[in-house]
Amino acid sequence: MNQTKPYTIGLDLGGTNSEFGIVDHEGNIIASSTMKTGGFATADDYADAAIKCLMPIVEQVGGLEKIEYMGAGAPNGNYLNGCIEFAPNLPWAHNSKVPLAKMFSDRLGGLPVHLTNDANAAALGEMTYGVARGMKNFIVITLGTGVGSGIVINGEMVYGCDGMAGELGHFIVRRENGRQCGCGRKGCLETYCSATGVARTAKEIVSSTNRPTLLRDIELDKITSLDVSIAAGKGDEVAKEIYEFTGRLLGEACADFATFCSPEAFIFFGGMTKAGDLLFDPIKKAYEENVMPVFKGKAKFLVSGLNGAGAAVLGAAAVR
Repeated sequence: MNQTKPYTIGLDLGGTNSEFGIVDHEGNIIASSTMKTGGFATADDYADAAIKCLMPIVEQVGGLEKIEYMGAGAPNGNYLNGCIEFAPNLPWAHNSKVPLAKMFSDRLGGLPVHLTNDANAAALGEMTYGVARGMKNFIVITLGTGVGSGIVINGEMVYGCDGMAGELGHFIVRRENGRQCGCGRKGCLETYCSATGVARTAKEIVSSTNRPTLLRDIELDKITSLDVSIAAGKGDEVAKEIYEFTGRLLGEACADFATFCSPEAFIFFGGMTKAGDLLFDPIKKAYEENVMPVFKGKAKFLVSGLNGAGAAVLGAAAVR
């Protein structure tokens, strides 16, 4: 612990909002600020606006001399080169590699700045502040608009030769008649087991069957995963089957993931974890039914220990 520089900066750079936090070494968020991520013509415009948003909270804790480093989690963030690479949901970064770490460092007087993707940041956050403290081998799976993952093996984050390894959301789970994925392939886990995928499953059932369900009370194109969760909580059989289907696919995928790293735990992060046993019971059941015998009963299934609005900021602050 650096006693003269007791704080780090965490940046959760999302497609809609960018949230900054000043974090102490115990994982407490001392100050925070938020701005919109979009609406900028260039990456330089975004970086300039971000510094204006950040500096007031830096001054609150005594200025840059009190900051050890800055960590950022961002879509398509590459730890090895500090760039956001062709991020489809960032208008100022979707057609190029943006050297965001350097851009922030230059604007912060040479402060060390580290960047990775949001799922890797979540994994680092769990290892530093959350339920993975003390673990050397685990997989964090983020369940949001997409499915992301951060893989830690022997205490080290897996980045691969180019910084882009660990995209388990694009593991193909349906090769025949698989759903089209934004990555260009078909049948990816993300197209079924993300919040978007759950809504997609619901819309397919409502539009192709006459089965009674509370989901018919909602306009078809407006059904969300939250609607499915609420309906399931009220005992709706169709909604419960949607979560059964989603959990089964996730459990089968985790059984495959175990073969390459034998994790101590699968840790789930994101809004969909609020579905609770509706999702986790079928995950665990499918995992035990499909995992190789040598791995049975070894992995824990845990929910993130960084619940709350600041979870992603804490994860970003752990990137170094």
